This record gives sequence, structure tokens and C-alpha cells, in this order.
Amino acid sequence: QVQLVESGGGLVQAGGSLRLSCAASGSISSISSMGWYRQGLGKQRELVASITKYDNTYYTDDVKGRFTISRDNAKNTIYLQMNSLKAEDTAVYYCNAPVYSIKGGDEVRHDYWGQGTQVTVSS
Repeated sequence: QVQLVESGGGLVQAGGSLRLSCAASGSISSISSMGWYRQGLGKQRELVASITKYDNTYYTDDVKGRFTISRDNAKNTIYLQMNSLKAEDTAVYYCNAPVYSIKGGDEVRHDYWGQGTQVTVSS
């Protein structure tokens, strides 16, 4: 079991910055990567950024150059630094940790999610 607790959302004006945090606890050793998803009103949840335990990162095109994902292994925490925020970044942001296991010879993925934190960017 993995527990994820997020913090850092809020209301900010366009062009401003916010930093999200996600602290993981539980079966930390089973986690090979973590990421941030977001879901805007009436939209599907989408992957924003992810980071592996080897510090390989991924960003969706919309946030490249504006958002930075990082991790602090000592604190079992990942961060999402969001700069130059736009109104279209408004969404609930969720921390995610996929855990993989082998069942019946097949690799099975189980996703753990945080509770979500609201980010609202006013234009």
C-alpha cells in the first residue's frame, strides 16, 4: 500500500507561480516513478509530468519550459514547480504513483492517487 498526500494548490493570477508537493508513505520501495496528473472541469485526466527514480523526466507539451518536476528522496516527496501559469492550467492536480506486480505471468499496474489539490489561475 502507498499513501500520497498533496499540498500547495491555491488561487494565483496569470503569470504567477505555485509549487505542489506530494509526500509518499507506505511501500515506498515498490515505487519506480511518480507523476502529476490534472483534470480540468469537463475534461479527462491528463498526465502533466513524471519523474523516475533515476530522475528521468517527462512533460506534456503544454507545460514544457514552465513546469519543473523534482524529487527529494530523503523526504519521499516530489514537487511540481509551476511558473508562468495560464488560465488553462486551472484544474485539480493529482499525485500519482504506479506500482507494478506480476500476476499469472502478466505485469499488472496498480495506480495510487493523492486526494487532489485545486489550482485556479485567474486571467
